Amino acid sequence: MSILHKVYFVSLLIILVACQGLPENQDASAKPNILFILADDLGYNDVSCMGSSFYETPNIDRIASQGMTFMNGYAACQVCSPSRASIMTGKNPARHGITDWIGAPIGEAWRNYGRYTKLLPPDYNMHLDHTDTTFPEVLQENGYETFFAGKWHLGHEGSYPEDHGFNINQGGYEKGGPYSGGFFSPFDNPKMTDYQNELGMSLPEKLAKETNQFMEENHDRPFLAFVSFYAVHAPIQTTKSNWSKYKEKAKQQGIDTTGFRMERRMPIRKHQDNPVYAGLIEHMDDAVGQMLDKLNDMGIAENTIVIFTSDNGGVTSGDNYSTNLDPLRGGKGYQWEGGIKVPYIFYVPWLHEKKATSSTRVTGTDFYPTLLDLTGIDTDTNLHSDGTSIKKVLMGNPMEKRSLIWHYPHYGNQGGDPSSIIIKDDWKLIYYHEDESLELYDLATDISEETNLKTQQEKIALELYEELQFKLEEMGAKFPTIDQTYNQDSFDLKYKYYATEKKIQLEKARLEMLSDQWQPNEDWWGSLIVKD
Repeated sequence: MSILHKVYFVSLLIILVACQGLPENQDASAKPNILFILADDLGYNDVSCMGSSFYETPNIDRIASQGMTFMNGYAACQVCSPSRASIMTGKNPARHGITDWIGAPIGEAWRNYGRYTKLLPPDYNMHLDHTDTTFPEVLQENGYETFFAGKWHLGHEGSYPEDHGFNINQGGYEKGGPYSGGFFSPFDNPKMTDYQNELGMSLPEKLAKETNQFMEENHDRPFLAFVSFYAVHAPIQTTKSNWSKYKEKAKQQGIDTTGFRMERRMPIRKHQDNPVYAGLIEHMDDAVGQMLDKLNDMGIAENTIVIFTSDNGGVTSGDNYSTNLDPLRGGKGYQWEGGIKVPYIFYVPWLHEKKATSSTRVTGTDFYPTLLDLTGIDTDTNLHSDGTSIKKVLMGNPMEKRSLIWHYPHYGNQGGDPSSIIIKDDWKLIYYHEDESLELYDLATDISEETNLKTQQEKIALELYEELQFKLEEMGAKFPTIDQTYNQDSFDLKYKYYATEKKIQLEKARLEMLSDQWQPNEDWWGSLIVKD
């Protein structure tokens, strides 16, 4: 072989190695950008592309119309902080140790909530562990500019986004909701500047504005823009025009005289008919559209991966009792599908030309390895030990079957129970820590989880239980303990309150919100001096 041929061969080899794992038809020097959009408390079918006929989400639908929608997409937990930590670390909550929303009481302090339950919840990590390497940190080390906007809720000062791999942080700190300034400017967020010309702007629009500015300033280099909406977390708010629009839509679809029924512990909403919640979803969807338009305007849409998902199921009980997720049972905080199943949409321009769907079961821990795989970055799999790259599925190929695990040893504010879950194939087993009981469902035929097959399928239930216990032990899971002061009469009185007085209050508030005379709290509607 001549020297010229040797040089050519070596050069070709270097190029092939450099391009390994990168998208087809993409220049190795042009690493893809990432726009990761995370909604807060948005349910599986709280978007129109997932089946809602009440909420309107044309911009989220735009992502689905071009990308792959996972019909069995799951959050890593039924509440926010654990799920968010799993996205960042690729690890199961039982392993990274954040098993409840940060700020939730533990041990005997749980009694102060007045729920009179049998168990006391265990201790959990109150911030994202600095020994875990987040996927933004890996991207940062590989030349990415990294940006975070919105809800963090993964620790106090010293454990903010800028402490875990983000160059810029707009709005992320320890709070789990927009409790200070609400959803309209001024926002009173210590990590985000309020400007006079933004007075009356919605919080989703503000986050989109800051994100668009970041993308515009960094479009000549690879970037990660992680947009973590505070929407649609309580306290839900919208404009007068949006409320009016969806109030009329609810009337057109027919307003049921009763809007709630009792779930196992608390009332649960029966219909998607909340006009304020629908209006807030529209604000968020408008913001998504602004960011998608910016990608197109800058000419970088074809080199930008776009992800849309939620941190847990929609709020059907507790908080604002905002939505209904039929045919899924439950919602945020619950152990059933409504608590853990979420919108999960992945758009990779060079892989997708039109809408695709997949029935593969995927979860929040999978984002970490998948994004590294799509960007051609190799890492130690121990960094994201519970996640699996789903690039094969995105390319239209099958993925190896696996079991998925959830561990929530706490009581949900919305009525969920301390439980652990395993899904394998179409079988779902729920283990309840209160009484060590089991529920077994065939999700292929019973997506509403109405028929417990534990007795009919004892062998399958036992096999799944043993696998679940083995994996929880391997992850170092913590468990609740018995409350020695538990009193059945006190618990029964609390349940009676929810079934009677609380349910009556909810029914009254729902009908008032759907009436033409309804007026919201002055602290948010009255601030909309620009838009309304």
